[in-house]
Amino acid sequence: MIKAITFDLDDTLWEVWPVVERAEQLLHDWLATRYPRIPERFTPLELRELSDEVIAARPEIAHDRTLLRKEALRLAAARADYPEFDVEGAFSVFFIARNAVEPFADVRPTLERLARRYTLASLSNGNADLRLIGLHDVFAFSLNAIDVGAAKPESLMFDLARRRLAARPEQIVHVGDDPEHDVFGAAKVGFRTVWVNRTGRDWPGGPRAEAEISSLVELEGLLAAWEGGSP
Repeated sequence: MIKAITFDLDDTLWEVWPVVERAEQLLHDWLATRYPRIPERFTPLELRELSDEVIAARPEIAHDRTLLRKEALRLAAARADYPEFDVEGAFSVFFIARNAVEPFADVRPTLERLARRYTLASLSNGNADLRLIGLHDVFAFSLNAIDVGAAKPESLMFDLARRRLAARPEQIVHVGDDPEHDVFGAAKVGFRTVWVNRTGRDWPGGPRAEAEISSLVELEGLLAAWEGGSP
C-alpha cells in the first residue's frame, strides 16, 4: 500500500538552469548600477563560482544555497573594495528571478490528481519557494536542505519526511531526476524510487531506480500497477 509520494523540485518539476542563469544576469545588471566594480571584475558565472571558495573555507554551510550565494556576494564586494554592501537587496533580486520558473505542462494536473489519493511532499536540495512558484497548495509539506541542515543523498531529509508522513519507508515513493541525490538517497532509507528522465539520459551506473519515467503522466499508471489496481 503506497501512502505518500515525495518529489524533488529542480529539474524534476521544472527546468532550472536557464532560470538560474537569467537570475544571475539580472543580478549582474543590478550590481552594475549600484556596485559597478563587482561586475567589472566578475562575470555572472565567476560570481557563482565564488561559492566554491566559500565551501572550501566553510564546509559546514555547503548545504545552504541561500547562505552560499550571500557569502559569495559578500566576498565579491570585499574584493571589489566595497566595505558597505547591500547583500540582502542583491540576493532578493536573484531570488525572485530564480523562482520565476515554469513547471512542465504535466506537473500541476498530475499533482492535483495524485493529491486526491496520496499525501504529497517535496524534498529539495535547492532554495525554491513554492509559494512564489504557485505549487505550495498541492503539497502537505515541503523540506529543503536549509531546513534540515543536510542535503540529499544524506538520509536526514528522507528520515524527517518519513516521520512527518507517519508511514513506513516502503509505503513512500520518491520521485526525482538525480540518480545520486534522489534515487540512491531514497533507496538507502527504504523508499521506493522513480527516476524522472525527461531528456533520455543514460543511467550513470549503480543500483537503478525501481522505475524510470519521462513524464509525470506515466507516474499514475505506474503507481496503479504497483498497487495492483486502477487509479
